Amino acid sequence: MQLELHATLEDRRVAALAAAAIGLTLAEAAIPLPLPGVKPGLANIVTLVVLYRYGWRTAAWVAGLRIVAGALALGQFLTPAFVLSLSGGIASLLLLALMIRLPARWFGPIGLSVLAAFAHIAAQLLVVDAWLLPGASILGLLPLFLSAAWITGLVNGFAADHLLHTQESTP
Repeated sequence: MQLELHATLEDRRVAALAAAAIGLTLAEAAIPLPLPGVKPGLANIVTLVVLYRYGWRTAAWVAGLRIVAGALALGQFLTPAFVLSLSGGIASLLLLALMIRLPARWFGPIGLSVLAAFAHIAAQLLVVDAWLLPGASILGLLPLFLSAAWITGLVNGFAADHLLHTQESTP
């Protein structure tokens, strides 16, 4: 008995978009970071563009595939780094699922990006506090991580907004 799978146009779209996000994740891993644990989150640009172009379900697929495949490619699957990435990704996606339903005049790609970055770092800090460093006081690091989330959220939001507007004006 032979099982045949047929890829739909949607399957191909998700695969291509996930590949772009995975590529950004791998490129980001090669960038020297000034602070441990603070990454630019470039793949989130792809997630935001996908969210606006194809909806939350497709964005969730792209983000999930990116997190798992990126961890596999970097040798981090099922490590604490993977758990942190997964928890941040889930928190961001849940927040985006709620926020995307609000009127667009309230939150555009830039605002959503900043909020998603805050959700991402909040989830990661909760995992660190509850699992990796229970009892250690990480409150002193909060201003640093929130500042980094704000900056990376803004930068990624502006990039996603630019891509969305570039795609709109392309014939």
